[in-house]
Amino acid sequence: MLSKKAKYAIKAIIILGKNYGKPPMKISTIAERDRIPRKFLEQILLLMRNSGLLYSKKGAGGGYGLNKDPKEIFMAQIMRITDGPIAMVPCVSLNFYSRCVECKDEKTCGIRDVFTDVRDATLKILAETSVFDVIQRENDLRGGKAEFWD
Repeated sequence: MLSKKAKYAIKAIIILGKNYGKPPMKISTIAERDRIPRKFLEQILLLMRNSGLLYSKKGAGGGYGLNKDPKEIFMAQIMRITDGPIAMVPCVSLNFYSRCVECKDEKTCGIRDVFTDVRDATLKILAETSVFDVIQRENDLRGGKAEFWD
């Protein structure tokens, strides 16, 4: 299941993606737009900034913005930054592998085999879906009407 942290991170990055190329957005504005608790959002945006996805600017015109084009930020990146492994069991994780303590033989483990397929299918979608793609899907669901903010 997607954690609140990952979901809020994705929501915030999407808002910033819609604002790409414009001045940075204040935390309060982002929090209000998608009903994200402000203190939690501050932690998430700091994590995203430290990972290189965002930049921050201090002062009157300050806030947060994307460091990359929304077409270059993928769901898998955001999820790994916030939650770590995408795989549901540690023995199939590509970046966070850990042998399952109770496993006798990984080579013949049917559970591992099934969850390798689950990981591959999930990762394919998440690694190929950009923030821009999510924004486009939202626009399509709105009947082609983009959501813009001042």
